[in-house]
Parts: sequence; structure tokens; C-alpha cells
Amino acid sequence: MWGSGTIQSTSGEESIVSLSIGNVIKVSTSQLLPANPGILEGVNDLIQLSYLNEPSSKAGPVLIAVNPFKDVQIYGKDFVTSYREKATDSPHVFAIADNAYNEMMNEFHNLNLSCSGETGAGKTETAKFAMQYLASLGGGYGGKECKILQTHCILEAFGNAKTSRNDSSSRFVSSSSPLSFAHCSLLKGKLIDIHFTALGKISGANIQTCKHERLNLKMANEYNYLVQSDCLVINGVDDGQKFQKLKEAFDIVQICKEEQEQVFAMLAAVLWLGNISFQVIDKENHVEALADEALTSAATLIGCAPHELMQAISTHRIQVGKDSIAKKLTLQQAIDTRDALAKFIYASLFDWLVEQINNSLEAGKKHIGRSISIVDIYGFESLKKNSFEQFCINYANERLQQHFNRHLFKLEQEEYDLEGIDWTKVVFEDKQECLDLFEKKPLGILSLLDEESNAPNSTDFTLANKLKQHLNSNSYFKGDRGRAFGVLHFAGEVLYDTNGFLDKNRDPLSSEVVQLLSSCDGQLPQLFAKKMFNQPLQSVTSLDTPMQSVALQFKGQLFKLMHQLESTRSHFICCIKPNSKQLPGTYEEDLVLQQLRCFGIFEVIRISRSGYPTRMTHQAFTERYGFLLSEPIVSQDPLSISVALLKQFNVLPQMYQIGYSKLFLRTGQISALEDRRKQVLRGVIEVQKYFRGHRAR
Repeated sequence: MWGSGTIQSTSGEESIVSLSIGNVIKVSTSQLLPANPGILEGVNDLIQLSYLNEPSSKAGPVLIAVNPFKDVQIYGKDFVTSYREKATDSPHVFAIADNAYNEMMNEFHNLNLSCSGETGAGKTETAKFAMQYLASLGGGYGGKECKILQTHCILEAFGNAKTSRNDSSSRFVSSSSPLSFAHCSLLKGKLIDIHFTALGKISGANIQTCKHERLNLKMANEYNYLVQSDCLVINGVDDGQKFQKLKEAFDIVQICKEEQEQVFAMLAAVLWLGNISFQVIDKENHVEALADEALTSAATLIGCAPHELMQAISTHRIQVGKDSIAKKLTLQQAIDTRDALAKFIYASLFDWLVEQINNSLEAGKKHIGRSISIVDIYGFESLKKNSFEQFCINYANERLQQHFNRHLFKLEQEEYDLEGIDWTKVVFEDKQECLDLFEKKPLGILSLLDEESNAPNSTDFTLANKLKQHLNSNSYFKGDRGRAFGVLHFAGEVLYDTNGFLDKNRDPLSSEVVQLLSSCDGQLPQLFAKKMFNQPLQSVTSLDTPMQSVALQFKGQLFKLMHQLESTRSHFICCIKPNSKQLPGTYEEDLVLQQLRCFGIFEVIRISRSGYPTRMTHQAFTERYGFLLSEPIVSQDPLSISVALLKQFNVLPQMYQIGYSKLFLRTGQISALEDRRKQVLRGVIEVQKYFRGHRAR
């Protein structure tokens, strides 16, 4: 906890401090930090503070949103009205959404709202509140607005799950879940484009991913994929009620009953696939799937014969001359193939749902008006053990941070240009060398990883050695003993264990599995196979169609997202998880500090403060400090008075710049003026006190 006070005395390493609340305490001198001047009291923006020793809920263009882990009454219609009518300007997701909407309408820009944060920080809820506010601005809560709000129900049901770290965590690349949908959508998150007419009314939306008895279902604890995380129940959540809301959302976005049944069949098939087990059939550890209830149920649900599914997940066909030979898989190979099929079906189902929603929202090429994109992005990760998933997530965040920094620096440049300020004196630290470490060809981590993934007899150790051999000269790369290596990210150094890197980078989805889906009776499996090869169904027959590595797929997704972000104006929301136990009213300082560092908030402050963070109009500066002038000046315009004050208080020329309408000051320069102002005002009050006392006597 911070407390403001005045130092009464100092002796050695201890000081006596009189707190503003009246208490007098003894504290270590090393714990004392300078307070911000009075003019900055109540400021909600970190970059405007002279000293970063006080809490705030905003950092320049970034809103800092803390998850309260309880319902708080600050998102109702009365708050919507308050921000729409500009009755308040306190930091709030509604304020960010309102600024974005007004900028879109007034300056004809397409914009994006980027929500970042770790699992449990409240990104999904924050994105929902932003959509709620934009829906109110764009026409209310009926028609298309209602459909757009209902999309979150569907996306959350299929794209999120209960994990040990969060009640509603993305299913894709969740490090808490042993079944990781890495090859399907490593770029964890989603992007929702809301389209507006020239009059500001919602005209449609578009979603992108960054990625019963007939079903023969049993209790949740009887499915292997569900019990691995030991998280089957969310306290206070009625699953039956949420399922009913999901079906209502399906109806609203016009997914018919027959298609809903197909969706649930695919979900059930994924669950049954996880229960398929294998038996060893020879001394070389080759296996085949057991012909039990799990195999039969999964085959029935996807629309194929049990023996066809058994062959697809137990064998691999290799080409020998003009002939193809079926080769039995080992136990681990068969498990990987089975899991790859389950992941592919689930991810394809999610993409199909997004496509159906987009069709319902009628957001296609005919929409040529303005738009605001809401982006839900997973934040930087540094765990006790960091593997391929953390490597990909942190690479994405490194590039997003570069975009973030450049965007912020561009905003700074625009204001300086507008005020006639020489911004070349502001230094921007570019982290391109760190990105080159990942992306450079042929000797970046991604290229070397792909090269080693395709090499015969490669191992996690040979990968680690190759990285150290080629990348030790990069200052952002740290070689380590064994199979580990480190990267010096913007948020700090992270040590990665290459164990499993090669296996996770190789896409285990075999051509036999895709062919099986293309020959199934069900409509959805056929569509999934068609999408896989992006070819007509009749031509999905090649056994040797090359598959992209997971790293290349991920890089492609990331570059697509970056292109969209860079073509729009950005607004940022950083969601913070205040404690790891998901409890209201509990605040873990180290956890919050780590998140602020990982999400680049300190980078925001560093960039802003490298210039002139304290900015006041000449009029405001003159009104506050003009009476401090010791001698009258000829010209009484605010700009002249501002210059005279700076000279009187010996503020060095390199510590400020004079703009057309504002005064720009470097960090700490306002304190001397504030101290002198307080001193003079105290003297005035004393004189008034004695004068009134004299008159009274």
C-alpha cells in the first residue's frame, strides 16, 4: 500500500514520516519514494505522472482493466448513457469503445480494440462489454445487434473451457490441458469485425479465429479428454441453463436444428475418440485399435465403418514404386494420430461455426462502410517450464509488442507534429533484432526448427545444439546447457525446454485420416476434409500432399493478423488478473507487476516518458503559475507568460519545448513550480489569517 506523507526527520537509515491521515511512523529511508506534485493528484494516466509510485488505471492509450472476480455494477445501461453523453471520462472499457467509435465516424478510419491478458484476466468479458457498448451506439439491442451479442455465447461455449487456471480458458493451446489443439489454431484468440454504415448504424459483422440418446453420451468423468485437467465443475454455474442459452443463440444466428444435431454429433465423436485404446500385436510394439464401444461410437458419429476408423488410426500407407504398403504404427504414433484426428475435427467444427455465424450476420464484400474490430489476444507467458506452446505465444507477443510500440510512437509523433515540436529528440528503441532471431531466413529459430523437423534421426538435443551453433551471436539469444535455450524478450528472459518441440512442430494429421473423413457419410466430415486441402472433394486422394509445419501455420496466422492490425487504428485494453486464486478483494502485488511487465505497460510508459510526458496548454499553465512571476512582462499572452516562468525558474532548454498551444515538459520539471506555488499560497493564507484576526480585534 502507498501512503502520502511528509518527512519530519532522518537519522541514519531511518526516517520519521508524518502521514496525510495524521499518523506519525518510522520507516526505512530506502523505502521512501518521491510523491507526485499536487497538480497530478487524481490523474488516471501513468504517463502523465512525474514518478511511477502510485496506482493508476490508464497508461497513455492503454486501458488497464482489473478482473474483480465478482459482478460489479458499472456496466449497466445507466453507465452506457453516462459515457454516451460524455457525463464522465473516467477510465472504462466504455470510454475506450466510445473513443474508437467517434474516431471512426469523425476521421473515417477503420479501428481495432485489442484486448490482451493472461488466462483468467477477463479478456472475454471485457470484449463482451465493448461489443455491448458498440451495439448501443450502433442501433440498440435488436436485429443484427442482438445477433452480434449472441455470437459470444457460441464462441465461448466452443472456444473456451474450464481449466485449473481459469473458469473460461481458450481450448486452443491451453498449457493447462494435456490435449493441446496446437496444430489447429496456435494463435490463441479471435477477431470480431463490426461493420457500420456511413450514419454509424451496425450493418453486419464478421468473425475470424486466430484460432442425447443418439449420441450415446455418458457422464463427463467417463471421457479421457475431459478428466485429464481434473476440472469438470464451475462453482455457481448451471451447465443445463448455459446449454439452453447456447441452443437459443444457435436459433438466433439461424443455425437450424438439423445442423445443431450435426454439431453435437461431432462433439460427441471427439469425446469418444479420446476413449479409443490400443493393443500391442507384435514384438516391435506395433498396435491396432481395440474394437470396443469407443471405436464403434466414434465411427458411427462421423459416418464410417468401425474397421475403416481402426485402419486409419492404426496404420500409415507408404509408397513403394507404384504400390502402397500399409505399415502398422507404434503405440505412441497411434495415440498421436488419434489425437490429431480429434483436434482436427474440433478445430474444423469451430471454423465452420464461425462461417455460419458470418453468413447469418451478412458481413461480406458488400459492406464497404466503416468497421471496428475487437481482438482478443493471449498475453506473454513465462512459466516454470516453457515449451513449444509458450515459445509460439511469446513470439506472437514479441511482434504484437513491436506493433504496439510503433503505434504508440506514431501517436506521439502526430501530437508533436501538430504542436510543431521537434520529435527527432525522442529515442525509439526498436526490437527488430529480437524478431529477426525468430523470423530470419535461413538462420532464424523458425527456419532451423523446420529444418530439423524434416531431418532424419533428429532429436530435441540436436535441435538445441543447432540453435546454439547458429544463433549465439544474436544478443537476444541465450544458449544453455542440455536441450534448453533462452530468449531475451521485451518482458524479460524466458528459458525454453526443447523437449517435444520437434513432435509438436510436425503435423501428425496423416493423409489416411483426411481421406477417411472425405469418404464419411456425414456432411460435416466431408466439408472438413475439403477445407484441409482446399480442393474439390473428388480430388482429395493424394497420399503425399505436403503438410505445413505447425510453426509455419502459426507464422502465417500471425502475419495475417498483423496485416489487419496495421491497416487500422488501434486502441488497447490490458486485462489484469489480480490474484491466482480467482478471489474477489485479493491483490497479489508480484503477480500484477509481472503482468504489467509482460503486457508491455512499462514499454508504453518508457516510450511516452522518453519524450515530454507532462503537457499543459499555455492557458492552463498561465492560470496556475502566472502569479509566481516576480516581474511584470510586456506581453500578457499565455505563451509569453509560460516562457517567462520557465526562465525565472531556471528550467533548462533541453527540459521543455514550446508548442503552438501546449507546453511540453520532461519528467520531474513541474515539481519545482508546484513547490513554489504551495509556498506562496501558504504565505497568502497566513497573511489573510493575521489580517482577519486583526480586523476581528
